[in-house]
Amino acid sequence: MPQQKTYTIGGMDCANCAREVETGVSKLAGVRLARVDFATGKLVLDGDVPYETLKARVEALGKTIEDTPGKTAATVVPARTRGGVIGFWDYLWARDETRLALAGGGLILLTLVVSLLFALPEWLVSAAYTVAMALAVYPIARNGVNTLLINREFNINLLMTIAAVGAVLIGEHLEAATVIFLFAVGEALEGYTADRARDSLRQLVALVPATAIRVTHGVMEETVPVDELAVGDMILVKPGERVAMDGTVSAGESAVNQSPITGESMPVYKAVGDEVFAGTVNGDGTLHVTVTRLAADNTLSRIIQLVEEAQSVRAPSQRMVDRFAHYYTPAVVVIALLVALVPPLLFGAPFYDTANAHGWFYRALALLVISCPCALVISTPVTIISAITAAARRGVLVKGGAHLESLGRVRAFAFDKTGTLTQGSPEVMMLRSVSCVADHFTPNAPGRHEYVPTCEPCDDMLALAAAVESRSTHPLAQAILTAARERGLAERYAPAEGVQTLAGRGVQGQVNGKTVTVGSHTLFDLEHPHSAELCALIDAAEAQGQTAAMISDGDKVHGFLAIADKARDDSAAVIHKMQALGLHTVMLTGDNVAVARVVSAAVGVDDVRAGLLPAEKVDAVRGLLVKYGAVAMVGDGINDTPALAAATVGIAMGGAGSAQALETADIALMADDLAQLPYAVRLARFARSLIRQNITLSFGMKLGFMLLAIVGGASLWMAVFADVGMSLIVTLNGMRPLRMT
Repeated sequence: MPQQKTYTIGGMDCANCAREVETGVSKLAGVRLARVDFATGKLVLDGDVPYETLKARVEALGKTIEDTPGKTAATVVPARTRGGVIGFWDYLWARDETRLALAGGGLILLTLVVSLLFALPEWLVSAAYTVAMALAVYPIARNGVNTLLINREFNINLLMTIAAVGAVLIGEHLEAATVIFLFAVGEALEGYTADRARDSLRQLVALVPATAIRVTHGVMEETVPVDELAVGDMILVKPGERVAMDGTVSAGESAVNQSPITGESMPVYKAVGDEVFAGTVNGDGTLHVTVTRLAADNTLSRIIQLVEEAQSVRAPSQRMVDRFAHYYTPAVVVIALLVALVPPLLFGAPFYDTANAHGWFYRALALLVISCPCALVISTPVTIISAITAAARRGVLVKGGAHLESLGRVRAFAFDKTGTLTQGSPEVMMLRSVSCVADHFTPNAPGRHEYVPTCEPCDDMLALAAAVESRSTHPLAQAILTAARERGLAERYAPAEGVQTLAGRGVQGQVNGKTVTVGSHTLFDLEHPHSAELCALIDAAEAQGQTAAMISDGDKVHGFLAIADKARDDSAAVIHKMQALGLHTVMLTGDNVAVARVVSAAVGVDDVRAGLLPAEKVDAVRGLLVKYGAVAMVGDGINDTPALAAATVGIAMGGAGSAQALETADIALMADDLAQLPYAVRLARFARSLIRQNITLSFGMKLGFMLLAIVGGASLWMAVFADVGMSLIVTLNGMRPLRMT
């Protein structure tokens, strides 16, 4: 059964070029799906097509194709580079059309100089200019005609060919040759600037070492390609080297710079058992790392793949521009035809140039040149490429242009509490059995407690809770398990069987034949009767911002544990910055009202909704959508999946260590770093602003020069400069997010 194949397409100067190749390849027999992405330069093909047939079709449309199995477009770096980035003159010389254009330009310059020095016959000068034009226009005309024959579409190359031939017919030989020369060089310049935007993604690829030092039997060292490493292999990472593979430290300790993956500015200390990521930079120590993921599956490879996919997801504004451009070019051809014919036929206006003014045929030619939609169609994708890559450098993975634009529209942020606004590592602060003979904890240091070995009923209750929670990864469960281990109670009971999660209320399982429930005060109020005295103790703990987990073995209620989770150090500052951006902030939590209020007061959110089940979080998000129009939800990417999906933009914490977070959210904060949120919002708003600027500038410039051409105030030279200049302006403007801090 055929599989999808990926090819690298070269010579694409704007998004319209990608659409032409996509349309042309789709018409080949045996093709079920063809998708060409301008941002990454990739063609994804599903179908049975011989490579030679595919290559012939792509080259007929004026582009190049390379079969690069196992590679992405981002890894294909041109051979002639300077400092890792291809030089502009090398880029020009690498293209057939610009080589011919340069030859034509040289002939134009030679003819002009010789004609000024010597009295050459006019026919000879005109012939030389015509030959120069023919040299430069050949690949342009071939592409235009083939696109018309294959795709049944007019493109800018056909329009320029018509304009150049028309200029020759009316005797404007120098202008025809110069216009084509400038157009070819301008198109190459557009392609070069777009390629520079793609270089930002290539820089991510360059972070991954091609080889690694594999250690066998703890002694033998050999340098091997990373593709040959298997899960379980051990590699040596020397001081100052990049980590070649995802893995865990099996020997050694060092500070590792994780900024390429997570955006963290400070190195992170790593010791035995800690996880390290491919592409990060080792500090002063030597590390032995046990490989945990294959090269194709490591964190950086997943990031690169997701960034490529994100850049290929068209933003709403880009889809709108593409639809407009599809009808725009043929419409301009019709308008130019009417401009050339209607005034001479109906009003007796001059068809050809006169001594005092351009004729209507010349005006129509200028209109064709000006009408090139390149600036318009490139205005959005370059901005999206730059913004998504800039965000990835800061450890913010945006899964597509649509999500970037949506984030720029968001007016309210909803936050999960545990692990998002709080540290996510709660501790058992107190526990009390109904048969308690003494307090189980006494204060030792701020935020810490030491155990007092005087209460067996409390110990037994903690051991029961740990047996049920042993199979859970929830932060509250981990707090219970940590307390049990510290107390030496983790193995008193075997892990519970038949464990069930009671959505938003607790967990239940079988321990020694009894149904043990660990759940919220609300659940126990409904299903497990208990004393008013116990209720009062729980209320007092919750009033201090602690979460109570009650325990029952089916026969009786044993008591409760009080667990507390502190707010992150930067939560309050982040919330303040979000509010300064005009965003409404809401905390959504399944915890009780008292705990929620303590945390909300510490971080400063505008509103808090407590005691919410997962379905009620979804309802809360939908309510915010009705009120604010666009809402972002920030959570852990797994437990909050329904609310993340319901929001306009779902943002997951901790993408670097969680495959689920990378897959489920629209945006992932790789370093679990809330501080990147205000930056992401500012970046998204900036990108939306640039897109609007680019569309307005390019459309306004086109409209102005089209009107100027119709009234006879624009020459072919001016038209080319206007087209090329505007394309460069919107491209360079769209690359500004790469410099945003």
